[in-house]
Amino acid sequence: MSELIAFIGVGNMGNPMAENLMKAGKKVKVFDVSKKMIEKAKEKNLEVAENINDLITKEVTTVITMLPEGKNSKEIYLGEKGIINKVSKKCLLIDCSTIDIQASIDIGKKATEQGIEMIDAPVSGGVMGARKANLNIMVGGSKEGFELALPLLKIMGKNIFHAGNSGSGNGAKICNNMALGISMIAASESLMLAKRLNIDVKKVHEIMKNASGNSWPISVYPPLPGLIDGVPSNNNYRPGFSAGMMNKDLKLAKECADQVNAFTPLGNIALDIYNKFCEEGNDTKDFSAISKVIGGDAWKYSID
Repeated sequence: MSELIAFIGVGNMGNPMAENLMKAGKKVKVFDVSKKMIEKAKEKNLEVAENINDLITKEVTTVITMLPEGKNSKEIYLGEKGIINKVSKKCLLIDCSTIDIQASIDIGKKATEQGIEMIDAPVSGGVMGARKANLNIMVGGSKEGFELALPLLKIMGKNIFHAGNSGSGNGAKICNNMALGISMIAASESLMLAKRLNIDVKKVHEIMKNASGNSWPISVYPPLPGLIDGVPSNNNYRPGFSAGMMNKDLKLAKECADQVNAFTPLGNIALDIYNKFCEEGNDTKDFSAISKVIGGDAWKYSID
């Protein structure tokens, strides 16, 4: 059987991921519920299916999904006409969506019962990482499923980790993004304080990059413009990773913490900050735009 990859969900992240697979010589066919995203896929010369039924057939050897929420993944995999009931047992299933751990476990369990290999493989690195094919990919599932998926994951990403059994990939991603959300707020506070102290922000940024205050938001993705080329803060905060998506991931982190009685006070504060930021209509801005409400005369949001 010749290799055929069905890719479902070609939004800001899925589109470049599918394109990279195509550029690597893979036969890829895509689908999205958004007509706008389908048109963008066609602009990239990706082959498009008219509907899911046309896309998911016994000839498909791999299905990759990049969907917004756990309910979307469960519906498309576990529904009466879901993917698991339509593909052959030799088909590999890869869910790159960032969703709740239990949803990943439920989907993985059903796939295993049907004798189908499935992994959860959420990614980090944003749109820039997807375009450059240097995403970080965190995988949950069997060792066999991980090994089967690895050649495809290496086309889309650079750093690929097997975190453990089903759900572990999303668990690792949720932990990572909780730290990212907190550190973006910390970077914003520090740089905005330097600005209000009338210290050259560029010099403070350079110092922090080489000192103990360094972090990914400082060294790679600074929240203030004029520090590093090619980041959203230099492009009116056009999203590489939106505030809405960060808010979603922080909610997932809180849900996980509540389930296991973990004390995550900074994660909870970060969620409160991003939640209020999104409620004010900033959910489509890049998550680094949080810097715009930090460092003023008074803290804009009250934290309970």
